[in-house]
Amino acid sequence: MKSRSSTLSRPRESIFTGGLDIRNDANAVCPPNVRECVFAMEDCCEEAYEAQQLLRNGTFDLPRMNKVLDSQRVFLLIDEATVRRYRSDLADEIEPQINELIDRAEQGLKLLRRKEGLMHSKVEAANVMQSRAATAPTANKREERRAQLLSKQRRRLEEEVKVLESEIMALVGHVELGNVLIGTYVSYQ
Repeated sequence: MKSRSSTLSRPRESIFTGGLDIRNDANAVCPPNVRECVFAMEDCCEEAYEAQQLLRNGTFDLPRMNKVLDSQRVFLLIDEATVRRYRSDLADEIEPQINELIDRAEQGLKLLRRKEGLMHSKVEAANVMQSRAATAPTANKREERRAQLLSKQRRRLEEEVKVLESEIMALVGHVELGNVLIGTYVSYQ
C-alpha cells in the first residue's frame, strides 16, 4: 500500500529557519531513519483517517437511533380470542344504551306524528271555515275579523306542520342509523 503523502511532488515548507537546505540540492540524500519515520507517520495518518471514516459511517444516524431508543411506547400483541372477548364485552355494554336511545326516538317520533295529525286537522278545519267565510257574505265586521284571524292561524299551523315534518324526517334518519348500528354490533358477535 502506497501512502498518499509520499506521492506528492514536493515536501511542505519547513517552519524552522536554520539548517541545511536540501530542497535545492539534487545530490542530497535523506538518512534512512528519517525516511522510515516519514513512512511510519504517513501510515499512522492513513490509519487515523480510515478509523475516522469508519466511526463516521457507524454513527451518522445516531440522532435517529437515540430518538428510537428513547421511545417509551410499548406494543403488546394479543391473540384473536382476546380481541373477540373485548369486542363482545363492548357490544354488551353499548347495546342497551343504543336500544334505549332508539326507543326514545321512536316515542318522540310517535308524539310528533300525533302532533302532525292534529295540525293537519286544524289546517283542514281552518280551510273549511275560510271556504265557508268566502262563500257566505260577511254580515258584519266581527265575522270578517274572525276570518282574518283564522287565515293567520291556518298559515301559522301550516308552518308548524312543515317544521314538525322536518323533525320527523330527522328522527326517522336517526332511528334508521340506530338500527344500522345495532345490526352492525350484532353481526360482530
